[in-house]
Amino acid sequence: MCCVLSVAAASQDRGYKVLELEGNGVRWQARAGWPRPIVSYAVAEHDVEFPGARNCRKMTSLDRLLSASGIAPATLHREIAAAFALWEAAADISFRPAASAEHADILIGAQIEPEGWAFADVFYDSASREPVKSISKSLICLNPARRWKVGFDGDLRAYDVRYTIAHEIGHAIGLDHPSGSGQIMGYRYEEAFRELQAGDVAGAVLLYGERRPESEMAGSVTQAGRERRFAPAGTNLKRWGSRAFSPRPQ
Repeated sequence: MCCVLSVAAASQDRGYKVLELEGNGVRWQARAGWPRPIVSYAVAEHDVEFPGARNCRKMTSLDRLLSASGIAPATLHREIAAAFALWEAAADISFRPAASAEHADILIGAQIEPEGWAFADVFYDSASREPVKSISKSLICLNPARRWKVGFDGDLRAYDVRYTIAHEIGHAIGLDHPSGSGQIMGYRYEEAFRELQAGDVAGAVLLYGERRPESEMAGSVTQAGRERRFAPAGTNLKRWGSRAFSPRPQ
């Protein structure tokens, strides 16, 4: 990972840009005993507050959002899982549902103070001596006052949940907005594609390497890894940064 910071500027021309927070590149690191980062995620179940966050400082469950947009909870969870699967297929990072929202590495919820469309806050360990700092927690928050949908229908006044969550996951794992459009990580929501594009994949591979087959991983997971413990939410929240979709003119 020594090269991430040095190629940040040039990466703009390749359809991706790595996230830099206070001049630091950030990524999830593999925990002891695991050959790749394994990141847990959950949906907020009740009101929760993160004082150090900029945009997802106060979050709650997505119940109001789902009700207003006519989306069933089971459908939402399916779309969230599909969004994580896009990134998991692209690079050597894995995602798993957390045992509880309290212990999730990435927490998804609705804004209590609605603004914009969707945001991500990324916390990282500023004391780390690694050239690319370790992400300690990420937050993804959606505006419950907006209209949401599943799939594309050409109406850009409502955003597709999977596309939006996939975009915010990109921020949550260390990617920023590239300079142009044509990628899921682009500044603006568009309905031209629903899969990661070449720049999205290239950025994820830069941070985490190419996806390795599970058969190569089986023998390298140690007992320490199998006994992994999750740190309590809020642990090691040293620094943060925020990214979001740019608002689309109505």
